[in-house]
Amino acid sequence: MTLPPNPYADLPVIHRRYHGRYLSAALILLALGGIAYGFAVGKIEWSYVGRFLTVPAIMSGLVNTVIMSILAMLIGIALGVIFAIMRLSSNPVLSWSSRGYVWFFRAVPVLLQLLIWFNLALIFPSIAIPGVFSISTVDLMTPFVATLLGLGIQQGAYTSEVVRAGLMSVDRGQYEAAQSIGMPQLQCLRRIVIPQAMRVIVPPIGNEWIGMVKLTSLASVIQYSEILHSAQNIYYANARVIELLIVASIWYLLIVTIMSILQSRIEKFYAKGVRQHGSRT
Repeated sequence: MTLPPNPYADLPVIHRRYHGRYLSAALILLALGGIAYGFAVGKIEWSYVGRFLTVPAIMSGLVNTVIMSILAMLIGIALGVIFAIMRLSSNPVLSWSSRGYVWFFRAVPVLLQLLIWFNLALIFPSIAIPGVFSISTVDLMTPFVATLLGLGIQQGAYTSEVVRAGLMSVDRGQYEAAQSIGMPQLQCLRRIVIPQAMRVIVPPIGNEWIGMVKLTSLASVIQYSEILHSAQNIYYANARVIELLIVASIWYLLIVTIMSILQSRIEKFYAKGVRQHGSRT
């Protein structure tokens, strides 16, 4: 069978020109060049950046930052799961208690919460259970404890909403199927609902964890020795302010990069489980 001749074969091919792309790329390169030039000619002693990058004080602050972000996030996740389940409970006392907790700790700024916890002795001079124990609040509320409580409890309020959204994303039929075979509600949540909700929960929780690393820098105001506080102590002594701030920035960038890679791998793991489940159905 002979095909008819193509009437458009002799027409010239004109490729589309993406002028907007070229212009935006040029502007971005120009901006990056200007920033690089500013750092190159600015009064920055780069030798000090390399010298103080791994000094013991900075490394100690790095360890404290990582430890605090992990512990505070664990507290936040535990509280978030508990209060998310309370929010979905048919018990109005539990539900409204959860609402009040989320409302209060999302409304009060994190820095203010840290200051309140650190100065809690002004309200409660001692914490005691009559006949059991008594401890001075000043001795109890160290910078570490105040930071852990301030960051962990406020994180629980945000995590609660993330977990609640994940639980609500699971089809109602999953709950009804578990009830039809006599499975208790908590067992249903643990074995059926939460594993399916993880694909919705994991991405925002990962973002919250990355945000937690940066929130630890606020604890410098209550003398907790994280990266920024350690950098400040050094530049108060040698007046190399911008150099020490660059050192702190490098470590924050490194931590967040590693955590972003871990988050991506975890998301892929749960996404793979969802795809496999979808292919079976």
